[in-house]
Amino acid sequence: MRVLFATSEAHPLIKTGGLADVCGSLPPALKRLRNDVRMILPAYPQCLANAGKLKSVARFQVAGFDQDIELLEGQLPGTRVPLYLVDSPLHFQRAGDPYRASDGRDWQDNHLRYALFCRVIVQLALNRLDLDWAPEVLHCNDWQTGLAPAFLSQHSPRPASLFTVHNLAYQGLFAPHAADELILPPEFWRMDALEFHGQISFIKGGLAFADRINTVSPTYAREIQTTQFGHGLDGLLHARSAHLSGILNGVDYRQWDPVKDKHLPARYSTDDLSGKAQCKAALQATFGLTPDAEKPLLVHVGRMVAQKGVDLILGACEPLLAKKSIQLVILGSGEKALETQARGMAARHAEAMGLKIGYDEALAHQIEAGGDLFLMPSRFEPCGLNQIYSLRYGTPPLVRHTGGLADTVTDTSSETLAAGKATGFVFDAASDKALLNTIQGALKVYADTATWQQLMLTGMKQCFDWELSARTYHDLYKECTKA
Repeated sequence: MRVLFATSEAHPLIKTGGLADVCGSLPPALKRLRNDVRMILPAYPQCLANAGKLKSVARFQVAGFDQDIELLEGQLPGTRVPLYLVDSPLHFQRAGDPYRASDGRDWQDNHLRYALFCRVIVQLALNRLDLDWAPEVLHCNDWQTGLAPAFLSQHSPRPASLFTVHNLAYQGLFAPHAADELILPPEFWRMDALEFHGQISFIKGGLAFADRINTVSPTYAREIQTTQFGHGLDGLLHARSAHLSGILNGVDYRQWDPVKDKHLPARYSTDDLSGKAQCKAALQATFGLTPDAEKPLLVHVGRMVAQKGVDLILGACEPLLAKKSIQLVILGSGEKALETQARGMAARHAEAMGLKIGYDEALAHQIEAGGDLFLMPSRFEPCGLNQIYSLRYGTPPLVRHTGGLADTVTDTSSETLAAGKATGFVFDAASDKALLNTIQGALKVYADTATWQQLMLTGMKQCFDWELSARTYHDLYKECTKA
């Protein structure tokens, strides 16, 4: 199957979140299944720096833009997946991350930047760049590529299209005047197309026009058809439910495995867990916490936003820290109010709480390995990866029953323990009290060394390899071509 895989970020080229992890792992997994998969991304400075050898294969213009665009070809580092980078310096050669300036504000011309990207995607998908290659399926990811299925729908013949929703909360909403700037056809300015409460919604381009839609977990595919999780798009998604499915994300165990993780001070496995204690001691030292092998060390890695429930973590853990019942380590950045709250709490409990605002890949690995319990009380979670990493690292995850968290973590009870199926702790209500109660229940299990070790080992033996997910995507591609 020939597949053009379009994304705004992919590890190891550029990463701001889980989207990059997925898009850096799925194409190589598809390639291993003998698919002819090729990737296309914007040529951000980080991509140009990390891509290795590149060559120019096309120079052209697209509708609505006066600038010459260059298409660069290389390979996704560490793989044999062909890579195309869309080089338009005016739009992509900027400091900051792909979507925001250094001051944290969105680029004011994001609608132009990603509309240009989508127009190039379609030109490549239609084999109009003289590369003598055309995909059978165009696979787009999140709002940054949402206009591509819409633009593609205006052409015949054309490849089939699949649109993957990694997070419905990020919709690519822009003021209505953007329609004129982007030279969008009048029929796009409708409720059943791109119009969304008087704005243009890029994500609706994918949801309304793609032949098939999928999310990154089965539970999330069901949730987004409800008012609670649909972010105003539940009606459209329910109407397209026959074309909507959920495929659980995989994990790249070549990168996330304590047996061979180069970021860890000591490695360990299900056969020998001794290295995990060394990782805990090293993590305590890194953050200046009181050395204590027995004290439960709770950890969290993620964006500091309401979705991730960081406020719940802070609220639930404050009384436990005050009683010196736990230690806590948090790595992440995001909303300034949450960052400020976390800083204040870390200052009050300096010997028991470690905090790093920002992101550090090596430290993220060390936290997964050094923690005893991974907290992930997300209000919603399309799939989530950290809870899967935590399972492999023998750090039982404590999660809310939502999205991919519900699909990957089995709650601890007398029944699931007896059946050898328990892998973590699951709760329902998005409140400090519910989280605190669940943490306290987990600490009681932690006090039983034999039961806790059983929980760790069961989690470490779980497998969410990309091969299974890639096979499911391959089957979905076949469905797309028959649509």
